[in-house]
Amino acid sequence: MGQTKPDIKDTKHIENSEFEREPVPESKLKSWKSFLGMYAGEHAAGTEFVIGPLFLTTGVSAFDLIVGLLLGNLLAVLSWRFLTAKIAVRYRLTLYYQLERICGKNLVTGYNLANGILFCFLAGAMITVSATAVGIPFNMEMPKLTDTMPNSVTWVVIVLIIGALISLIASKGYDMVSKAANWMSPVIVLAFLACGIVALNQLGVGSFADFWDLWGEGSEAFPGQIKYTFWHVVIWSWFANAAMHIGMSDLSVFRFAKKASAGWTTAAGMYVGHYMAWIAAALLYAVYLKSPEALVFLENGEAPPVAPGPLAYNAIGVFGIIAVVLAGWTTANPTIYRAGLAFQAIMPKTSTFWVTILAGTIATIAGLFPAFAMKLLGFVALYGFILAPFGAIIVFEHFFHKKAGIVQNYAEKANIKFNRAVFWAWAISFGIFYFISVQFDVFLSFVTLPAWLLCGILFLLFSKKNHASSS
Repeated sequence: MGQTKPDIKDTKHIENSEFEREPVPESKLKSWKSFLGMYAGEHAAGTEFVIGPLFLTTGVSAFDLIVGLLLGNLLAVLSWRFLTAKIAVRYRLTLYYQLERICGKNLVTGYNLANGILFCFLAGAMITVSATAVGIPFNMEMPKLTDTMPNSVTWVVIVLIIGALISLIASKGYDMVSKAANWMSPVIVLAFLACGIVALNQLGVGSFADFWDLWGEGSEAFPGQIKYTFWHVVIWSWFANAAMHIGMSDLSVFRFAKKASAGWTTAAGMYVGHYMAWIAAALLYAVYLKSPEALVFLENGEAPPVAPGPLAYNAIGVFGIIAVVLAGWTTANPTIYRAGLAFQAIMPKTSTFWVTILAGTIATIAGLFPAFAMKLLGFVALYGFILAPFGAIIVFEHFFHKKAGIVQNYAEKANIKFNRAVFWAWAISFGIFYFISVQFDVFLSFVTLPAWLLCGILFLLFSKKNHASSS
């Protein structure tokens, strides 16, 4: 018998597929090196140039920042390794498809929409960061901490160009996102290290004692900011990526891993990016705070602006501009990719390319408004608090479905489109702890873990009741 020729369209689909609604096949799995580069690049990136300085605006002390970040980042790595990566390699599905099987199509559509939009806003903040660097040669006015609207035509044009380029790279799929991160991350890491060393020299720090004298006790929080303590730093740094680890968004990334041990590669992002880079960027801002321009702001009772481009340029010149641009790219690229997958779950017949372009367009529009970058500490806490409890649904079902006596992937097996157990578990946990945060002025990151745990427990209880009544 003659061999049947493969259908060209089907072959092309297999080659270009991102496996949005099926497990990733063995032939497409990647080694830990692929994730090392991606996480080092993504987390030693644009956000770091903003978050480091913003820590200083909260008046945090040296001990609280240095030790608090050590502990908080360790908790984040453990969450990725033993929750996200473990579940990802078991099922090899995107977050969105796995959640759809549990929640039902109609319910998960609302989640996917919120998830995609929030990721777009985060990517938009990174486009803002890159724009502060590109604008330096054009003598562009930099956004202030209190700015919300675009401040010039130059700003708008630069943001639009950067957004278009980033969206195009992200639209090429996971392979291109991973390659871009591997190319750029060594340059960015070197830049952060150089910035930290130069800043220490500019501050006249020659020993740890000098450093402690400069920053040891911290300060009062700047106008409009809250004072951070040791526990603010620990909990905020743990849940800075809550949506991605305990919220399970990175199931979409680690489904490509050969083993769950690939989850340890997130340490490259946490300790190079969320440790060394945050502290280095904070030192850049400390240099700026001693400048005559910053002193004028402080004397007027205003917080001096946090503009990553000029801060890096002041330390290492043109290399600083390049580093800030690349840093914005390496965060925005995988974030837009994730947002595109969320939108594709809503519009499954639309290609990965076009949903990613849609995500990039929304991110670019968000990047026009500096508020997403200037209020990044608060925004990151909010989006983690909103999205993380949905991850508890997946975690609690995976680990406890047998003990609780509930059916796995209930929506898929019962052919329902709206799993009420999921909706009420999330709504009640969100409502209770958001009320506590607002009513009693509790730092939002402090209630993220309680909300996550309550959501998981309520899901098991409500599911058991629903399954019993339907049987």
